Amino acid sequence: MHAKSDSEVTSIAMSSPHRPLYYVQSPSTHDVEKMSFQSSPIGSPHHYHCSPIHHSRESSTTRFSASLKNPKNWPWKRVQENQDDEDEDEEGYEEKGLSPRFYAFCFVFSFAVLFTLFSLILWGASKPYKPIVFVKSLVFESFNIQAGTDDTGVPTKMLHINSTVKISFRNPATFFGVHVFFTPIEFYFYQLRVASGNVEEFYQARKSQRVVSAMVEGEQIPLYGGGSSLSSSKDNPASVPLTLIFTVRSRAYVLGKLVKTKFHRTVRCSVTLKGNGLGKPVGLKDTCLYD
Repeated sequence: MHAKSDSEVTSIAMSSPHRPLYYVQSPSTHDVEKMSFQSSPIGSPHHYHCSPIHHSRESSTTRFSASLKNPKNWPWKRVQENQDDEDEDEEGYEEKGLSPRFYAFCFVFSFAVLFTLFSLILWGASKPYKPIVFVKSLVFESFNIQAGTDDTGVPTKMLHINSTVKISFRNPATFFGVHVFFTPIEFYFYQLRVASGNVEEFYQARKSQRVVSAMVEGEQIPLYGGGSSLSSSKDNPASVPLTLIFTVRSRAYVLGKLVKTKFHRTVRCSVTLKGNGLGKPVGLKDTCLYD
């Protein structure tokens, strides 16, 4: 038999169902001499392995067959597994991380706390700016007592009184104005109300003041026996003790309607109406209390 060529051996190796990993080939005389010259001087024969090309082909074929038997080793399977791992990592990160709803809640809560704190600071800063109220002047224009009857027809003495009260109001606040309300301004003879007047609501700007006037009068006020001491004549002018009472309420919108500050000041003045002092200002020094 003659020696087979390398191409024939390769063809046999590829077509054989059981492909060996290597084969042995008997060297020719020329090959022996060449090998003996390049190797040791002993010149013993050597086994000749297949070329790297055949080995590479065999290794590639073996790996391909193994991958066909194991679907997990398919390239697209590995890509899919890697993608699944990345998705799981991202999901785990999202689960461990803070959700946008939590951040929104924290923002709203922090804003509410800061706004409340800011509002309390403004409210506290506005409290010392309490409006200043005092009675500037009081004049009785008329005073008259005459016989008459009440609404039920009972005979009694009837009182007529007319006066003008001037009140000064000052807003010392530097950063807010106030809305001002007056309760009815009233005169009392002991516990009997004998005169009343009103002041309209107004707005007072910051660091400003004004003087308001009110007509306080009483028409046909029944005295029911209390008028015996109120008789007045030229020789014996009347001297009637009266009490002036009213309350001033003011409201400040420091931060719109969200932050409001309220003030109130009650004024009580003890005055004496004298029959011979009509049309003259009544002295009010040390006669009024401001609560």
